[in-house]
Amino acid sequence: MKKIAFTACFLAAAVFTARAADKIKVASFSTIDTEIVQQIGGDHVDVAGLVKPGVDPHEYEPTPADLRKVNDAQLILTSGKHMENYLNKLQEATGGKADMLQVGDHFSSLKMKPDEGEKSAMREDPHWWHSVSNVKQATKIVRDELIKLDPADKAGFEKNANTYLAKLDELENWVKRKVAELPRDKRKLVTSHDAFQYFARDYGFTIAAIEGISTETEASNKHVSDLIDDIKKQGVKAIFLENTLNPKVTTEITRETGAKIGGTLYPDGLGTGEASTYTGMMKHNVSTIVDALK
Repeated sequence: MKKIAFTACFLAAAVFTARAADKIKVASFSTIDTEIVQQIGGDHVDVAGLVKPGVDPHEYEPTPADLRKVNDAQLILTSGKHMENYLNKLQEATGGKADMLQVGDHFSSLKMKPDEGEKSAMREDPHWWHSVSNVKQATKIVRDELIKLDPADKAGFEKNANTYLAKLDELENWVKRKVAELPRDKRKLVTSHDAFQYFARDYGFTIAAIEGISTETEASNKHVSDLIDDIKKQGVKAIFLENTLNPKVTTEITRETGAKIGGTLYPDGLGTGEASTYTGMMKHNVSTIVDALK
């Protein structure tokens, strides 16, 4: 009996090892991409989310431990649209063995004025996930990439993607209803850095930001002074903090303008608690914005 039991355990362990070996190894450098690939891939993917929730992706640099995980990966996911400045390191780490999918590069970009001090004429806004329709496109892009890597599991990937897309449809309908509570003349959003232009495009907001597209650039005194004047003229009720940025300048602006702190937003990806999922993050941001500006 002991021999039979041992054999059964051995076979079970062998099956588990084989299944683990069959999983697609993914290294993700975006919290949004991490959720998408986990939702679609399910038990068929082994995902290393290397940019963690609450980490500022503008300032992130991969560690040696991260690059070792990249070396083992079959698929590397990045935000794209020039969010990551370390793609060469990732390509060197994998030696060209892995597919690199720069998700945001596969759909249209908003073109923005460059941050202060930059020489380029225009710049792509990398914060594409603040449009639910963009996340739907990203879901289809990741789905197709997984099917390419593992055609045998196509049906499962398609089923999981459809389930996730249905959740995104529900979220998009909720966002439209929530934003509709706010009159169009009050849809004026002042944030710490310029991360919500896709959201503004989809839902009719105008944006003013203290810092530029990247959190690595600091606003000039003239920009802050001009922004204070604009806030006063337009009667903006609230200014919003961000979960990864120092609130010092924002707090000073509220003292100068009489606007209140409207709450804290998640501009650069998922956070913790209620913002640990894409749906949770979007509902937190939209509720915070609408309720403060009413």
